[in-house]
Amino acid sequence: MKIFSKEQIYEGDRITAAKQNITSTDLMERAGIQIFNWLHLRMQGAQVPIHIFCGIGNNGGDGLVIARHLISHGYNVITYVVNCSDKRSKDFLINYDRIKTVTKDWPILLSCNEDFPSINRDDIIVDAVFGIGLNRAADKWVKNLFMHFRKSEAYTLAVDMPSGLYADQVPEDEDGVVWANHTLSFAIPKLVFFLPDTAKYTQQWELIDIGFDQEYIYNTNTDAELIGKYEVLPMYKPREKFAHKGTFGHSLIIGGSYGKIGAVVLASKAALSIGAGLVTSYIPKCGYQVLQSSFPEAMVITDVDENNITKITYDISPTVIGIGVGIGTSKETKLAFEAFLKTNKIPLVVDADGLNILASKKSLLKLLPEYSVLTPHPKELERLIGKWSDDFDKLKKTKTFCKKHKVVVVIKGANTITVFQDKFYVNSTGNPGMATAGSGDVLTGIITGLLAQGYDPLTATLFGVYMHGRSADIALEDYGYQSLIASHIINYLGEAYLDLFKQPEPPQEEQTPQ
Repeated sequence: MKIFSKEQIYEGDRITAAKQNITSTDLMERAGIQIFNWLHLRMQGAQVPIHIFCGIGNNGGDGLVIARHLISHGYNVITYVVNCSDKRSKDFLINYDRIKTVTKDWPILLSCNEDFPSINRDDIIVDAVFGIGLNRAADKWVKNLFMHFRKSEAYTLAVDMPSGLYADQVPEDEDGVVWANHTLSFAIPKLVFFLPDTAKYTQQWELIDIGFDQEYIYNTNTDAELIGKYEVLPMYKPREKFAHKGTFGHSLIIGGSYGKIGAVVLASKAALSIGAGLVTSYIPKCGYQVLQSSFPEAMVITDVDENNITKITYDISPTVIGIGVGIGTSKETKLAFEAFLKTNKIPLVVDADGLNILASKKSLLKLLPEYSVLTPHPKELERLIGKWSDDFDKLKKTKTFCKKHKVVVVIKGANTITVFQDKFYVNSTGNPGMATAGSGDVLTGIITGLLAQGYDPLTATLFGVYMHGRSADIALEDYGYQSLIASHIINYLGEAYLDLFKQPEPPQEEQTPQ
């Protein structure tokens, strides 16, 4: 699913209205009705006080439409206009007049003073103050109003996006943003829903269909995409009946050091479980028995050294190499890694201390095969690209790094983001239970195993990140957040594959009692 910039959203609104021969007011009506329907379905006429706060732009116009339909259906609605300017949009004014036709209780005009209404914890707040066009911080009294919302602890529903949140930058002051329980976003998700600096402003979000022009969506190129089931399903490579293990490639996992052999076990198991035909583990001698006994499906090559990787030599012909998990950063290992890079031409997935070695000697980056996959967590990324001021700066610097070194970078996190050339790909799967030792090692193995099967680097990464998160989501149902461990993610990869082809269950018709 494409993630549009605010300029692209505005253009989409214009094109949608023109093609469907409707006015911007009609489009606003459509959006407001959809949010009303969402509320009506869940509230079923309940008389909980609903406080609707409207700005004086188009987002406020959406709020007035919602208020009008709720009032018409008998809900307990109090409507407010956050009124600190005389620059009201045309569509706001039209809907301001319309709401007067359904109630004698006209919207309450809040001036630039702190004349804030009383809001109880059991009430509902609908936030329709600011939309995606916000380009400056909220005034002090508006900020205080938003803090008033938060202190009330009332359930807060944001229209399109939480007020005070910019579409394309991090807010200066978190108190100047509405902290929403739920956001109903029109047609297209916003990038700020997925970034660590900004995702906290809405606990949940979902899309509302307002009839956005599908041709425009299809033909418009975007800088960011959200990767879900329907994006990865076409990537899947089905297996032929007469294929054999050689068909699906040979993954070589290089890593491990004394006390960290488990990282190689996890990566190797993940590579085979995702579908690689063969897996060989290259480890220090101390890990030989561990690998052979815990993972008999793998072949094992040992280094000349007992405890560390000191000289990477082998007589096999791997399809792809995953390197770095548990490898450590000893002087001998660093030298071995550098020597390996100088001769290697095979596609690479680099993780963990492999990344730290690259960061300690940046000249090694030019030795990476084209479109190698790097999988850093935030601290490893910082060592590679330097410090950043906020998440938008982080993405900009990562994009520059990727283009300069011709690599794919996976920024691991709650919403893992893959950066390749000029685009960001936001993963939609995964959960907090994945914040556990070894989860990253599993991802390295998954991507390595997919590359072995002939997936191109970007596809292997996007598919792998999705499957990694989806497997964890399925495992979560049995283990919960606290008890989920990296091995569970491997064990549920088969379920994740089956889930790709699972059809949604048809809605069940209610039986009329006899």
